[in-house]
Amino acid sequence: MDWQLVADSFWPLLRGGLVGTIPLALASFAIGLVLALVVALLRLSPNPVLSWVGRAYVSLIRGTPLLVQLFIIFYGLPQLGVRFDPWPAAIIAFSMNVGGYAAEVIRAAILSVPKGQWEAGWTVGMSPVRTLSRIILPQAARVSVPPLSNTFISLVKDTSLATVILVTEMFRKAQEIAAFSNEFMVIYTEAALIYWMFCTVLATGQNAIEKRLDRYVAH
Repeated sequence: MDWQLVADSFWPLLRGGLVGTIPLALASFAIGLVLALVVALLRLSPNPVLSWVGRAYVSLIRGTPLLVQLFIIFYGLPQLGVRFDPWPAAIIAFSMNVGGYAAEVIRAAILSVPKGQWEAGWTVGMSPVRTLSRIILPQAARVSVPPLSNTFISLVKDTSLATVILVTEMFRKAQEIAAFSNEFMVIYTEAALIYWMFCTVLATGQNAIEKRLDRYVAH
C-alpha cells in the first residue's frame, strides 16, 4: 500500500467531507424535517383529500430510488424549462427524500402521544394548533429522536450519490484522486473509512442526546 498517497489524500478527502458532505446533509435534513412535519400533519388530517395528498407523497418518495429522483430533478426538469445548479438540485432531491421517510416517523411519534394530552390542552382553552405546538410536538420530538438521527446518518452516506449530478463532495473528490493516481482500492477504502468516522461521531452524539432526553422521562 502506498502510505504516502494515503497521507497526501487524507486532507483533501476530509476537507471534501467537511465543506461538501456535511453541509449538504445538514441543509437537506433541516429542510426535509420541515417538509416531513407538513406531510405528517397532512397524513393525520381528517380531510380525506389532504390525507390522500400526504399518503401519495410518502408512497411516491418511498417507492422510487433516490438516484432516480436526483436524475429527474437535475437532468429531467430542464426539458420542462426548469433548471437547477448541482447544489440546489441535490438539496431539493435529498430534502424531498428525507421528507418522505421522516414524515412517517413524525406521524408515528405524534400518534404515540396519549389522546388525553390533546384533551388536557382543550380543557384549559388551547386551540388545536396551540395544543399541537405546546403539548403534542414536544413529547413527540423525544420519541422521534432515535429514528430521525438514524435518518440523518443515512443521509450523510447518501450524499455520495450527489456526485452523479456534479456536486463536489467527498466521494467526488475521491473519484478525482483515484482517477489521477490509478489507486482505486486505496482511495475508495480511505473514503469509506472517513464516512465511517463521520457516522461514528454522529452516532455518539445521538446516544448523548437520547440519554439527556431520557432524564425527563418517568420510569
